[in-house]
Amino acid sequence: MAAMSPEKIILETSAADFRLPATDGRTYSLDDIAGENGTVIVFICNHCPYVKAVIDRLVGDASVLMKEGIGFAAICANDAETYPEDSFDKMKEFAKTHDFPFPYLHDEAQSVARAYCAVCTPDYFGYDRDRKLKYRGHLDVGRTSPPPAGARRKLVEAMRAIAATGVAPPDQIPSIGCSIKWKSPLG
Repeated sequence: MAAMSPEKIILETSAADFRLPATDGRTYSLDDIAGENGTVIVFICNHCPYVKAVIDRLVGDASVLMKEGIGFAAICANDAETYPEDSFDKMKEFAKTHDFPFPYLHDEAQSVARAYCAVCTPDYFGYDRDRKLKYRGHLDVGRTSPPPAGARRKLVEAMRAIAATGVAPPDQIPSIGCSIKWKSPLG
């Protein structure tokens, strides 16, 4: 079932700190991820058709932003018992297949996803150099199909504006994707 990140965005919220294992064998904190010009945290998973449709564009845009001093990380928080394709081992395969230039973090306890109020996959959070939320939009106009030729690269444009001026574009369109697969409260 498709979910949408909230239309009412609470900008200026501080990025929540974390310490999570990554598919590259390291453990990362927010300090390790943060860039001198800003930071993007995106919640993704391996099985979601929305993520699969954007993953190569996401990797390309992340590479561009990282070269411009913007830190980048992806986090998978889905319940791997219910969705085995989102297990840590499958995350390693997914990161390798798509040649992730950024850390792919595993939020098994789902505490980081809850701290960020993540809703869907993909769900993008763009922070300024002071780690204040400035962008909660989408990658581009493509959802489960590629965007039209010449379409704006919304995440890249927003993060460039944030890095240059500290101000995000006002026309932030929420991301849409699969809902995060929360663990059963009984389980």
